[in-house]
Amino acid sequence: MRLASRSGLPTLLIYLGIGVIIGQDGLFGFTFDDVQLTQVLGYAALVVILAEGGLRTKWHEIKPVVPAAAVLATVGLLASVFVTAAAAHYLVGLDWRPSLIIGAVVSSTDAAAVFSVLRNISLPKRVTGVLEAESGFNDAPVVILVVAFSKTGPIDHWYVLLGEIALELLIGAAIGIAVGWLGAYGLKRVALPASGLYPIAVMAIAVAAYAAGALAHGSGFLAVYLASLVLGNSKLPHRPATLGFAEGLGWIAQIGLFVLLGLLVTPHELGDDIVPAIIIGLFLTLLARPASVVVSLVPFRVPWRHQALMSWAGLRGAVPIVLATIPMVAGITDSKRIFNIVFVLVIIYTLVQGPTLPWVARHLHLGNVDERQAADLGIESAPLERLQGHLLSVAIPDGSKMHGVEVDELRLPRGAAVTLVVREGRSFVPLPSTMLRRGDELLVVATDPVRDATEDRLRAVGRGGKLAGWLSGSR
Repeated sequence: MRLASRSGLPTLLIYLGIGVIIGQDGLFGFTFDDVQLTQVLGYAALVVILAEGGLRTKWHEIKPVVPAAAVLATVGLLASVFVTAAAAHYLVGLDWRPSLIIGAVVSSTDAAAVFSVLRNISLPKRVTGVLEAESGFNDAPVVILVVAFSKTGPIDHWYVLLGEIALELLIGAAIGIAVGWLGAYGLKRVALPASGLYPIAVMAIAVAAYAAGALAHGSGFLAVYLASLVLGNSKLPHRPATLGFAEGLGWIAQIGLFVLLGLLVTPHELGDDIVPAIIIGLFLTLLARPASVVVSLVPFRVPWRHQALMSWAGLRGAVPIVLATIPMVAGITDSKRIFNIVFVLVIIYTLVQGPTLPWVARHLHLGNVDERQAADLGIESAPLERLQGHLLSVAIPDGSKMHGVEVDELRLPRGAAVTLVVREGRSFVPLPSTMLRRGDELLVVATDPVRDATEDRLRAVGRGGKLAGWLSGSR
């Protein structure tokens, strides 16, 4: 991970490399060719990855750009699919069915790959919001397209296909929002026997959303992402612990998935597919992706610099390689070649785009690697069911404007109070005049009716200081 962070190399390539080294052409010569098992485990890993992404997505940051991201993940996706498929058909000589499958598979961006590179770059919220939301949304329509193109027999008419996509997305969205809301409602009102059960319960709800969406013939991937998005923005008890647990599961899922995909590939068979992968990737990177971004974002008046960065930030990761197993399981002609082309394309263009993204952002005057943004307050809530209240644990990070604010200046709602301050390993009961400092940990008790208002107030002071609520933009 440290090597990937320093080099700008997305971590997925390291794990893919480990799988290749272990595989049949590597040092250990381990043979693995169970495509169906790979697809099942790949879907399971993608559910965990999408759940972790949804839990960490801040609704207030992506809310203004959801329409733009939704258009980019649907209309823009279709434009990218057909431009890439045309390149595969006319320039590489593939039949239309494998060309369409490749176009659909590689048109999906990967959130893990994008943000593993962008995590050290400060970008405009509009850019990161669109990229984050698009990465969460576009897996669902891509899966539908790849499955439709991989069916035996003729491909459905375009209007039938669009109708199926719209219906599955609608069902998945409705189920995801409903499951997320019901789960958040229950978790905020039920005190579980142990705090460690809350992270498990949250992930279980996310998985249940995927299962419910799939059983209802909707998009399970969209359902799990939206359910996690609702849960992650619902001020759940023990939220920091839940996010840490989800992040750990996400890393385990990614590592296992990438090693598995590395095992599945046969390196000595890739030679004939390197040139086709480079040609298709060039058209995808330099024409299809920029065209999809421009077509999708024209109505939203996005500045050209933002569009340029979004075009270059269309990284591919685990998702395209997993989706390339669908035609293999279905027994489509040239399915092995499809998988090899996708595998080579993902590796080559991730090696090119990943390390150069910071450079592109800086030259577009959109990124600053050295800029540090103040972290949000870490607030962990534990319900006190018998007392009809909540105990909030608040950590004041570096850069927080709560530094230098007196306890009385927090102006917490009636029914809430700071009961304890932990500073440099010592704890004490604060006075109204006690001045808070960076690194302090506070214990705040709040009754049920004012719990949400208390947390909102604490976060507002953390962003705007003692004048939060009086100055515009401090809330």
